[in-house]
Amino acid sequence: MTLQQGLAFALMAGAVGLFIWGKLRYDLVALLILVLAVLAGVIEPDRMFAGFSEDLIWIIASVLVLSAAIERSGIIDRALRPVLGRLADSNLQIPAFAGAVMVLSMMTKNIGALAIVMPVAIQTAKKTGTPVSRLLMPMSFASLLGGLVTLVGTSPNVIVSSVRESILGEPYQLFDFAPVGLGICAAGFIFLVVAQFFIKIDRTAPKQIDEALETARYTTELSIPEGSEWIGKPFSELDALSTDEVDILSVVGAGKGKPLSERLLVEGDHVIVEGEQAELEKFAATAKLVLTGERHREEAEAADEVKVTEGVIGQDSPLTKRSVAQARLFERFGLSLLAVRREGAHLATELRSMRLRPGDIVIFKAGQGNIGEAFSDLRILPLSERKMALGVKRFGFAPLLFLIAAIVSIAMGWLPIHVAFAAAAVGVLMLRVMSMSEAYRAIDAPLLVLLAALIPLSESIEKTGGAALIAGPLAEFLRPLPPHLAVASLIT
Repeated sequence: MTLQQGLAFALMAGAVGLFIWGKLRYDLVALLILVLAVLAGVIEPDRMFAGFSEDLIWIIASVLVLSAAIERSGIIDRALRPVLGRLADSNLQIPAFAGAVMVLSMMTKNIGALAIVMPVAIQTAKKTGTPVSRLLMPMSFASLLGGLVTLVGTSPNVIVSSVRESILGEPYQLFDFAPVGLGICAAGFIFLVVAQFFIKIDRTAPKQIDEALETARYTTELSIPEGSEWIGKPFSELDALSTDEVDILSVVGAGKGKPLSERLLVEGDHVIVEGEQAELEKFAATAKLVLTGERHREEAEAADEVKVTEGVIGQDSPLTKRSVAQARLFERFGLSLLAVRREGAHLATELRSMRLRPGDIVIFKAGQGNIGEAFSDLRILPLSERKMALGVKRFGFAPLLFLIAAIVSIAMGWLPIHVAFAAAAVGVLMLRVMSMSEAYRAIDAPLLVLLAALIPLSESIEKTGGAALIAGPLAEFLRPLPPHLAVASLIT
């Protein structure tokens, strides 16, 4: 063993030891080992950051952006909504959600598949009284199994494909893993369905503040847009769409004064509704109504990236002395009021004519640069940032169509895999399905840094002859064995 080989193996062993120790973040460990490898001469300085130019880094980043765009579009939520009513039995929830995650993780990164389905599963579990912990582990296993079917399902598949290309000159194709992966998925799915009857997990976590806010009921205002299917129809038909989670409190518009049961809806009517955030968003999407607080959305989005945030009205807020309309929030601060929550009260008036009170929880939409200054001037106390359902712009099928187009172009051999997924990710960003800051948040930067930092180290083990040093004796040991047994020995 040469000095360079010994240093390369020592650095790799040190990395494994630090990963097991767990006191340092794994991306920091990878960068530390990378720096030490360069200083020791194991990696040439001009190859230090070569890992960031590898196709697999950009494939993973692009797929994560596409997964986040699909989650944001709400299309999976709408696709699952017709069957959610049939999932009252917790024994049906595991097959349904684990199966959905498994299928999605075949087309996107397994992390992204979990992020898409998990909110729907959690909401269903809360409504049916199923412990959330009963669903999470099977969904996690299902995402790992689904990732075995295609090249992009999980990072190791992409890495192995890159190694194959460097040795044979040709990478794996998108569905080359499917013959083995589909069989493993089928066996794993059967195991998950059967195992739930023997493993009872009834642990319920204490309620967190975010969960309490998510189940709080807000009042918001929806308007009937131009060309709406509701124009000329009786109010009773719209009311039939409301659920136990969403109450229609009043309708403000041209027919004011008439009993709601006798009113015909017209363009511009404002429907005052109350419910949980997620349910209000679903109701608005199903009824194809528009949040009145979004009438300035195009102007705001053209000026800056838009953010939805919430806060509590302070004791000395100027909003307690005048109505929302009189405060001219959009003209002065670029804020659009989307919803209000007042403890113990049903607010059946238009948002613009409402006078807020200390302690009211409000949801605003604004350019990110406006929020801090506006909240300070208006004496609004910001709540901790969390994912908001209201006011999020949806683009329906667009992200899914981009993903399908990328998969088809790869399967047909029209585009290399990194080009296809990068083009799809750029496409959803050009359509403003999500902002650039949201795209960067969707990318798992620590994972990408880990991979990019370890790639040069793995190359150094091969270049110094370390890989051949291990492979020689191992090949001699495995030579007498049948091929399948040799592969099994390597795996174990």
